[in-house]
Amino acid sequence: MNWQAILAIYRFEMARTWRTIWQSIVSPVISTSLYFVVFGTAIGSRISEVEGVAYGAFIVPGLIMLSVITQSIANAGFGIYFPKFIGTIYELLSAPISFLEIVIGYVGAAATKSAMIGLIILATAYLFVPMQIQHPVWMLVFLALTCLSFSLFGFIIGIWAKNFEQLQLVPLLIVTPLVFLGGAFYSSSMLPPVWQTITLFNPVVYLISGFRWAFFGLADVSLGLSLLAILGFTGACLGVIWWIFRTGWRIKS
Repeated sequence: MNWQAILAIYRFEMARTWRTIWQSIVSPVISTSLYFVVFGTAIGSRISEVEGVAYGAFIVPGLIMLSVITQSIANAGFGIYFPKFIGTIYELLSAPISFLEIVIGYVGAAATKSAMIGLIILATAYLFVPMQIQHPVWMLVFLALTCLSFSLFGFIIGIWAKNFEQLQLVPLLIVTPLVFLGGAFYSSSMLPPVWQTITLFNPVVYLISGFRWAFFGLADVSLGLSLLAILGFTGACLGVIWWIFRTGWRIKS
């Protein structure tokens, strides 16, 4: 394993974060704070509790997941798309470094940035609502797995995209709606029985459910199913990336 090459890619991507700190870190935190104000005040005044948890605290895991998922995709997608756009990816491919080391460098940096944003938002949430995390270790596990899996997914989108419009297409039109419909601001038990069943086909439900369980001990699906879903998604993304580098799809052409 060429750790020096991995570290070089990782440092380069992390340095870009500090150069654009307002866009990379401050902006997502401010946006999420506005969600706290709007949903916590407007809806929280009408819904005091959800399953025994104050509504303002109940939406914290969902808001963190919303930011972490979108930022993971954006960071990893742009990280690999920009070398494609300016042509420096050919220098990377001709260097003595394997595809696995390339993925570790880019995805590791994207996952690190997303985890930082998630933890900053968690700290910010304490300014708005009092809460206690029942299972902090599991919370970190779900946060790390979510950052990793969606950074891998963003890496795939960055390779697939032919322009900046396509780079934003999947996160805006598919991922963000799935998060909003995945129980970020409500419990699926509040839905009619038919919609509770339909909701189970939304993969984001399992992520938010497991993450919320780590906070409050409440879950729409079992912890085992949540772990199985995120591990399966991670494995699928790794398989797609392996195929991309094996065939050179959208990289060498």
